Amino acid sequence: MDYVFIRELRLPAWIGLYRHEKVAPQTVELDLEFGLPGDSVFQTGKVRDTIDYGVVCERIRSILEVERFGLVETLADRIAGILLEEFHSPRARVTVTKLGVLRDAKRVGIHIERVRQS
Repeated sequence: MDYVFIRELRLPAWIGLYRHEKVAPQTVELDLEFGLPGDSVFQTGKVRDTIDYGVVCERIRSILEVERFGLVETLADRIAGILLEEFHSPRARVTVTKLGVLRDAKRVGIHIERVRQS
């Protein structure tokens, strides 16, 4: 399978369960890999035959502006669902990282992989 990837996409997000996490958005870092819906892009060279990573970034940015997430797991699953359903990717890998939330760790987060059901 061929994948498009986006690495170290940093966006503000309303995420967290604790009181101090609910007063302001936090920066999350996203790493995404999503399978191409087919191989016609290699013959046509047309963006319509692939998944436009710029459009993906804007779609994710738009949900982060209006939705609140208690858990990184919930956010990762939401993003994977968008990639599978709205962008018709057959497979999505999503990593959501919170930066600097633990004193002894630079990063904490989750990595998930989802497959579109036929």
